[in-house]
Amino acid sequence: MTLIHLSPDVRAALDAGGPVVALESTIITHGMPWPQNLDVAQQVEAAVRDAGATPATIAVIDGQLCVGLTDRQLEALSQAKHVAKLSRADMAVCMAEGRTGATTVAATMIAAERAGIAVFATGGIGGVHKGAESSFDISADLQELAQTAVTVVAAGAKAILDLPKTLEVLETLGVPVIAYGQDALPAFWSRTSGLRAPLRMDDPAAIARAHHMRSALGLPGGQLIANPIPAEAEIARDTLAPLIAEANRDAERHGITGKALTPYLLQRLYELTEGRSLTANIALVLNNARLAAAIAREMSAEA
Repeated sequence: MTLIHLSPDVRAALDAGGPVVALESTIITHGMPWPQNLDVAQQVEAAVRDAGATPATIAVIDGQLCVGLTDRQLEALSQAKHVAKLSRADMAVCMAEGRTGATTVAATMIAAERAGIAVFATGGIGGVHKGAESSFDISADLQELAQTAVTVVAAGAKAILDLPKTLEVLETLGVPVIAYGQDALPAFWSRTSGLRAPLRMDDPAAIARAHHMRSALGLPGGQLIANPIPAEAEIARDTLAPLIAEANRDAERHGITGKALTPYLLQRLYELTEGRSLTANIALVLNNARLAAAIAREMSAEA
């Protein structure tokens, strides 16, 4: 049984030992409407290519785990209906039933590691939701970072989360949280969360060496590279805080929990910021794609 189906360009890059960057697909199916979702997906792939690496957008299509999508597959996925949102718990079921699903951070990491891809660019990771002390709503992304050897480049955890608790859980799980180019931990749409990052690195080559060193030491798991959003695109933390609180109150009032919570909160913040949150989201994803490609180039050179 062939579990992983590589696109021709991803296969060629991996066979040649070239730099490859994994990309998730929930931003396409659950992040924004057609045709903007396709346009952004193409922009992100182009950013990876322009920075000298091969993009590998990952999704389950008709039961097949596809690492790297053709232009036709990407366009079809961007218009598909009733696409599952896949994490570690349900990816195998989706494949076994021959269905189509978009990969979250956790599922993308699993597929990337099995395909031999060491770097993954995303927007923001999931984490500990506000009120988790009673709901126990904690993203599977955190456990995945602790056990799957992929370096994940993100603009920190999503700002809708309880960031201090998210950082504490990552520390407990032994996940290196490395701020890129600054001491403060970024918070998705904002360059700072008000928290100090446990680690800082300023050089893609150093990040690549740290990834290889974890492997040499036999340490499980990956690294989280917290890459701040470009200054010109950020929304200040003080501006966002009351809007996030309002969106969380709305979600609680409507009984929205589990997998539906994050998409709801992101959509609500899009409305409350009059579209600024989506503009910022696109800017930070492109920024992360470029850094991930630089890290992947360094990893490829050291291999």
